[in-house]
Amino acid sequence: MKYLSFVAYVLMMSLGLATASQAGGKDIIGYAVDSSGKLVHDNYGYCVRTGSWSKKHEIASCEGGIDDKDGDGVADDKDKCPDTPASVKVDESGCPLDSDGDGVADYLDKCAGTPAGATVNSNGCPGDSDNDGVADYLDKCPGTPVGATVDASGCTKDSDGDGIADYLDKCPGTAKGVKVDNKGCKLDTRIQLRGVNFGNNSAKLTGASSAVLNEMATTLKRYPNQKVEVAGHTDSSGARSYNVRLSQKRAEAVRKYLIDNGVAAGNLTARGYGPDSPVASNKTRDGRAKNRRVELRLK
Repeated sequence: MKYLSFVAYVLMMSLGLATASQAGGKDIIGYAVDSSGKLVHDNYGYCVRTGSWSKKHEIASCEGGIDDKDGDGVADDKDKCPDTPASVKVDESGCPLDSDGDGVADYLDKCAGTPAGATVNSNGCPGDSDNDGVADYLDKCPGTPVGATVDASGCTKDSDGDGIADYLDKCPGTAKGVKVDNKGCKLDTRIQLRGVNFGNNSAKLTGASSAVLNEMATTLKRYPNQKVEVAGHTDSSGARSYNVRLSQKRAEAVRKYLIDNGVAAGNLTARGYGPDSPVASNKTRDGRAKNRRVELRLK
């Protein structure tokens, strides 16, 4: 057949259909072209070869095949993904298959079968933003701290069921039903708010008091039915009536702060005891400092 193509070319030249100058001057690597630069075909649809033709210059479409540079079985003129790596399975457009539709081709996908809609990385594996071992699309508790042990839902474990995650629980194994603070330790019925202070002869809370009160508010909000008395106390210096009024104002200041930070107002009462309930001797400076305090009394 190829011999006939060459004979046809010679015949075309003899009939003036292709000139020597056309064959020589516009030769496309072993194939004849016409005056417009288009390949010349014989009656069988094959391109007409010239004397310079060799196998390495073969154009597949000229020899009855298709031009398919990446060898994926899809003609170059239809291939939307040229240069596909060898042996990679492609679709009718010549693009690598992506069976799970995650945007990562099967030959690169290390996590085949990703559920629809799941965000994946460059390997086709579901993202895990907080690195807790649970994919984002399954993670019901995103943003878990590094190192925290989590369950299958990506939420931190709470082995004793006290509402405090294991990685924060300083008192693991708390009995069921026991009320605990933010460290997972049992709440006392009387809680002295150490670090909660006021200006001299004032009911205005110092800025440093916020950290303690914020933590306390978080604890109390976990127990929406817990009734609490905010109790204010002073030392014995000065008139008792003055100290009672001052302790009342301080107790009310703490109550207001807790309410402002989400604790139900109906759960909190405030009472000033003045100097009537000392916890240390009023005869020493250290003792008087200990007596000037605010407590929470759980009911």
